[in-house]
Amino acid sequence: MQQHKQNLTDTIRRELTEEILSGALPGGTQIDEQLLVRRFGVSRTPAREALLHLAATGLVTLRPRQGAVVSSISLREYVGLNEVLASLETLAARLAARRMTNEETVALRESYAECEAAASQNDPIAYRAANTRFHTTIYEACRNEYLNQQLRTLRARMRGIIDIRFDRPARMRASLKEHRDIMEAILAGDEEAAAHAMENHISAGANNFADMLSAFPNEQSTLSGVMS
Repeated sequence: MQQHKQNLTDTIRRELTEEILSGALPGGTQIDEQLLVRRFGVSRTPAREALLHLAATGLVTLRPRQGAVVSSISLREYVGLNEVLASLETLAARLAARRMTNEETVALRESYAECEAAASQNDPIAYRAANTRFHTTIYEACRNEYLNQQLRTLRARMRGIIDIRFDRPARMRASLKEHRDIMEAILAGDEEAAAHAMENHISAGANNFADMLSAFPNEQSTLSGVMS
């Protein structure tokens, strides 16, 4: 019975996590526990435990009288998360250069081609999707499931500002060049060059964020308004 309840909890947690990671549940979205009960055909206990797990990762926030809400972050929190992201992305690139399979090599080339096509059409929506595929291919190739999950969780929490950066054509074109440098280093099996290229890529994104920071009224603002 205990194992069955745990399986139900894990199912709910995984599905909600994917919906948050994909953007189907943007920041500020309220998650109704009763809707989860009906949706998954479970009692309140597995639904509640799944939400507690998500709260522990920071993907949702539990608020009195409101229940669970998909987390939004302050600008200061975003800067802190980006510093962590830079270190983890760099490690993932280093490991991918060492461990990438032939199938993942094909997937990385394909995701880069998708980025290239989207940039040529000045299509930020298509570029966001291709960018996600490019990075998640590297996460898979690093062969470290804990690192993979941590990166996906970080990017989910930071998704709003990451997404709107590509509304600027100059950033999209710069990102494409950075992706090429990362891809070439990984495919050459050059760990140091891959790590350096990825560090430059994430730093460039942070600089772009700093340029956009002045658009927000004060440092206490959250990104909930741009994560929808």
